[in-house]
Amino acid sequence: MDALHPRLLVGRFAETFRFYAAVLPELTGAHLVHGTEEGPYAHWDLAGEGVLMLLDRRAMDDITGAPAEAEPAPADRTVLVSRVPDVDAGYALCLRHGATAVAAPAGRPEWGPTLRTAHVRDPEGNLVELQSYDG
Repeated sequence: MDALHPRLLVGRFAETFRFYAAVLPELTGAHLVHGTEEGPYAHWDLAGEGVLMLLDRRAMDDITGAPAEAEPAPADRTVLVSRVPDVDAGYALCLRHGATAVAAPAGRPEWGPTLRTAHVRDPEGNLVELQSYDG
């Protein structure tokens, strides 16, 4: 189970995918678990744990409401992703401790058939995704 892993939000998905597909196996031993250079998502694991995930930036822009033509703020080049047992409870916890709401808990079947996510910004403005897989 991935307790916490980095996800890079990228505008040049195919080029970035090819880079990590070429270097991660040799550098870290990680292997591609899901995705192709067509995107919009890919991830590499090592010993069953997430090492790196890529997501086409436009897919996250749709969730966060960022204008598609705008250059993203530095905080929106990465997302800190945490798998949690209860997205709603995690979202409420984050808000109680100073996070800013970005996207309320919702199902994301386009990302995974049982995936549920919520998005907040930490007090510094970093984007955080809480996720769970139901079922």
